[in-house]
Amino acid sequence: MAEGLFRELVKDREDYQVTSAGLGAMPGQSAAQHTADILAEKGIDLKDFKSRPLTPELVAEATHIFTMANHHLDALEEEFPEANGKAYLVSEFATEDMLRNQDVTDPFGSPRRYYDDTRWMLEKLLPTVLAYIEQTWKAEDQA
Repeated sequence: MAEGLFRELVKDREDYQVTSAGLGAMPGQSAAQHTADILAEKGIDLKDFKSRPLTPELVAEATHIFTMANHHLDALEEEFPEANGKAYLVSEFATEDMLRNQDVTDPFGSPRRYYDDTRWMLEKLLPTVLAYIEQTWKAEDQA
């Protein structure tokens, strides 16, 4: 869901490459049906989405890595120490105190309303992620 929403956020930007991977992801799985339905309602097509595990190559290629939960960030930095300095919690830059540094719940296997809650939270957080990238890394490129 986060990948689809962030892709939509930067869809007219050629300077962004967006992908997702999981520490425990099984390769080749489609998005959950509720996720596909929610994003389809927003005009975002996930028919070609397939899950994949995080690899050293993906970590090396990434300029930024965002995790959904604190324990994901801890596990990422433990398994891939080279991610230190470019890995963040997706809610780290939230402008609303109630969202800052909070975990985004993985609704997998839950009723649709939990997926809607996750979408709502991501829609609040992803613009702050984009702003962080624009104000820091993108600004460095222009310096």
